[in-house]
Amino acid sequence: MTVAGVVRPLVRGSTWRRGVFLLLGGVLALPYALLAATFVQLLGNDGVPRPVGFGLLLVGAAIAAVPVFLAGSRALEIAAARALLAVDLPDPAVGHRVDRETRLRAALWIALHLVSGGLVLFAAISAFPMALVFLAGQLGLDTGATAGDTIGSLSPDNPVAAALAGVAVLVALGYAVAGLGALAASMAPVLLGPSQGERIAALEVRAARLAERNRLARELHDSVGHALTVATLQAGAARELLDADPEFTRRALRAIEETSRHAMDDLDHVLGLLRESGEEPAPIAPQRTLGQLDRLVADTRAAGLQVDAQVSGAVAELPAALSREGYRIVQEGLTNAARHGRGAVTLRVGVPPDGLEIELVNGLRGGTGPRGGGRGLDGMRERVLLLGGRLDAGPDGDRWRVRASLPVPRGESR
Repeated sequence: MTVAGVVRPLVRGSTWRRGVFLLLGGVLALPYALLAATFVQLLGNDGVPRPVGFGLLLVGAAIAAVPVFLAGSRALEIAAARALLAVDLPDPAVGHRVDRETRLRAALWIALHLVSGGLVLFAAISAFPMALVFLAGQLGLDTGATAGDTIGSLSPDNPVAAALAGVAVLVALGYAVAGLGALAASMAPVLLGPSQGERIAALEVRAARLAERNRLARELHDSVGHALTVATLQAGAARELLDADPEFTRRALRAIEETSRHAMDDLDHVLGLLRESGEEPAPIAPQRTLGQLDRLVADTRAAGLQVDAQVSGAVAELPAALSREGYRIVQEGLTNAARHGRGAVTLRVGVPPDGLEIELVNGLRGGTGPRGGGRGLDGMRERVLLLGGRLDAGPDGDRWRVRASLPVPRGESR
């Protein structure tokens, strides 16, 4: 081992940060040390009855033990370990009750922190000044020490031995801090790490965030994808008929404008949710439902796609969540028909007593449907599965058929 390797633990920045962590434990241990010294004097006083002294000792010990088991103390130790020990520890789960095993692990950690920190603090305020006195004497500085002042077998009469002892004390203290700090960093995840319940709570939060991200991705894909498809078809038709039918071109440009405006509203809403800081609620954009189905069909027809829509049942009485998801499924189905299909589209929307039925049928272009399934079909399947329904999508002879069956969500009624 090289000299640099031997000296490195003493000059490393992490050693100094860990030393601060240990000294913090020593500072926290001072009230306990003062309380212990007080009770030693109290019990050694013959004027205090033994039962009274031991009774006060039990009460003091109980009060002193309370902070060690508090959830707030564990949270503070986690914050200190992250900042000074550079240990990656998650924050305690908010609203999750800390179990007994976690409290015991945290209490053991706090006790070890106080004991090790107390030892380091004692060494710092006793051995460190002693070492400085020895070194200062070797440099010829007046420290006020006389020949009769001795510490063990060391005295100012033997300055070389005293100086070497001072250096040895400082080096030993540095290695002790480095070793105890490294041990604390390795033990922190074991004693301060999350419990099984906190891990499950963290996984549930992460799953909820992923589900929300997937929902926003579906919303963007369906709304913006539909708008781009309609705009592309309208722009292509307008280009072909620009000179022959100026009135159709005007209608096409108007449809592109309106469709793009709706897509921008959806995009602003989703971006508002993504940028939400948690301090203010994100703006809530009006969600389209099957109540706007006529407008969706009209826009699709304006894009040049013939749609035969058949609606039966009380669509307006559907629950809001079911109506919103149904609208998105129809929207995505029409978008896929415009991009990949051929000829007219037959749309059937029915409202049986137990839910919602949607069916879209269109001709296949080139004998195949959407290549690789497509994100649109994946989005439709996710919507249907989240509502506990069923989706069948695939070729049916020379036609492409999409059939979705959605039940009424639990706890809701029409």
